[in-house]
Amino acid sequence: MSQPTAGPTLRPSTEAPTRWRMPYAETPKFLQIETMVTCNAKCPFCPQHEIDRNPNRMHDEMWKKIIDETRGLGITYRPFLQNEPFVDKRMPEIMRYIRKDPTAKIEFNTNGSLMTEKLNAEILDLGIDIMRFSIDGFSEEVYAPSRVGLNYERVKERTTQFLEMWRAGGYDKDCYTEVRMIDMPENRHQHEAYRAYWEPLCDEVLITELYEWPWQSQTEAVRKPCWKMVDAMYIFSDGRCTLCCWDTVERGVVGDLREASVLEVWNSAQYEALRTLLNDGRRELIHLCSKCDAYKNHDFSPYEVHPPRTDVLRAREES
Repeated sequence: MSQPTAGPTLRPSTEAPTRWRMPYAETPKFLQIETMVTCNAKCPFCPQHEIDRNPNRMHDEMWKKIIDETRGLGITYRPFLQNEPFVDKRMPEIMRYIRKDPTAKIEFNTNGSLMTEKLNAEILDLGIDIMRFSIDGFSEEVYAPSRVGLNYERVKERTTQFLEMWRAGGYDKDCYTEVRMIDMPENRHQHEAYRAYWEPLCDEVLITELYEWPWQSQTEAVRKPCWKMVDAMYIFSDGRCTLCCWDTVERGVVGDLREASVLEVWNSAQYEALRTLLNDGRRELIHLCSKCDAYKNHDFSPYEVHPPRTDVLRAREES
């Protein structure tokens, strides 16, 4: 009986593992604030409807504290997290409060279903810098299974009305608009018609990939850094801060604004330690990130740091 042959002899690598130096911001450039937990849709690819978090509506004192503590920093405020922003009827009031800071910007991602002529006029007058509409189809049959609970014709009509008011009122000089569709096999045949309808109405039409939320089917981490922590901060309705907008069940909590300021959390030792781990590509050591493959195909090479090889260092020491 023949004996199994030995495999190749493996020698320890003399190459240091890849590291990155991501361009972390000294102060956050984006604040994503969960003013409401609720969403009016139950999209099958989104775990938002599984969230069980209180309060459902962020207290006025909390969102005002967040804005007050970051005035003058040139922040782009996103008054939503995993929810539909316009479920919160206070949104014009929140926008008005943000607009007291001339350096601030306001950005929305919406499904468009709750837009009305009155709301459109009010928020356009208050000033929106970026408005994105998510519409995953170009017919009721294709749209309905992916945006459960919403009516396609109503969404199309209301989004069209907003964009017509945006253009006719001259708001297109200061406000960027985008209509986006998640690319899925069910809607691929509609891409051309979708672009033909929406491109004349808005600044850009985007067909984007369907991403997988952390802790869905992933079994291991990707050895790469991540963009989510570079310049953005994400705040739950109760004032706790998390590493990522995809954290639905509070696996990545890094601070609490009931006990600290926005900048104290951003500059905390805990945040800095997590940035260092991501610079090392050590997602497996961060609970939330340990089962996440976000940016797995992204090229981070411009941020690579190449330490000298250990054999070169040894030769220098011996010389």
